[in-house]
Amino acid sequence: MNASKRIGRGSRVLLVAQLDGFANGVKPAAVAQFLRDQGADVEVVDTYFLSRASTHAGSPANKLPRPGLRRLAIYAVEAAGVVTRRRPFTRRRLSYYVVLADYRLRRSLLASRLPLDEFDLVVCEHPQDAGLLTAETSARTFYDCPNPWADELYYEGRLTERQREKLRRLETSLFEHVDGLSFSWESYARYAAKHYGISGRNLKQLNWGCTPSDQRVNFANPPRVAYIGSLSSKFIDLQLLARLSRLYPHIDVYGGPRPDPALGLNYLGWASPTVLQSYQFGLITCTKDEIRRDGFSAKHLDYISYGLPVLVPAWRRHLDLLRGSVPYEEETFVAEIEALSDESAWRAKSDEAYAQAERLTWDKTLSPLLELL
Repeated sequence: MNASKRIGRGSRVLLVAQLDGFANGVKPAAVAQFLRDQGADVEVVDTYFLSRASTHAGSPANKLPRPGLRRLAIYAVEAAGVVTRRRPFTRRRLSYYVVLADYRLRRSLLASRLPLDEFDLVVCEHPQDAGLLTAETSARTFYDCPNPWADELYYEGRLTERQREKLRRLETSLFEHVDGLSFSWESYARYAAKHYGISGRNLKQLNWGCTPSDQRVNFANPPRVAYIGSLSSKFIDLQLLARLSRLYPHIDVYGGPRPDPALGLNYLGWASPTVLQSYQFGLITCTKDEIRRDGFSAKHLDYISYGLPVLVPAWRRHLDLLRGSVPYEEETFVAEIEALSDESAWRAKSDEAYAQAERLTWDKTLSPLLELL
């Protein structure tokens, strides 16, 4: 462990993250603000458009590569990734080589461009850039890992079994190398200990947090259900969302990209979490693979921050960590909602959800960082 620099008020912190304007940018912003509130000088480096001529999503130059050999190489690797994901065979067999090339190129570019030794602490928020934390530096290093990456890619159908094991070894080496390690939710830390065999000696768990809303939701009958978030990830199970929407017609869907109209979803486009004030339940759908059974959804915190009871697939484990959850099977989905269609029953579950949000404010979930300050 690198103890050559002590972290305290006035310390310089470098935070490297991919700020995509959606969930990937939420926790990095909270971490940066928390550290600033403790008196640290925080510099944020956004690598979302690392290879592009412009960092502005709406700019035409955003589609063009930025000059420089390594940036051009990253741009080419990103293009190769798009091609390999189009067909199941190339997606499963070739994605590993694309992922590894991107990881190594980003490490090389970032390590050469960022003055790591000028900082007391370097924090990485996403796996694509986390190789930076293995570069030689006098700074202390902290990896705030979203979730175990090798298994995430494997269950997305982007790795063979053998490739997963190879990427697991690289990832485990990184986990053990850094001075501090966290995951987006504590159940992922348990998963990494069980499936990766990590020691946990450097674990300083920073759970995802929230900011409870001053305006809590109100009861209505029939109860309305909101789904917010990504509509592109394999793990959200769009087919399940469509079937639930046919079972219960009062489900509104927000997020992106626009889903296939054939799914029959009541899709209302993108909306900020404030739209949740008009609903009585939040909805999560997820697949049944091992990593999602032990997983976590950031939208869960959005829901409970407004006092919404959260409908969660019964196959997701560790729901005891998130009070206010309402486990469902597809066959019992409507019955679970009907059981809470009485205002007093719904209010009790809503109170439970909001109390959980108050226990998961960012200042509480990020407090383990104080051990470094």
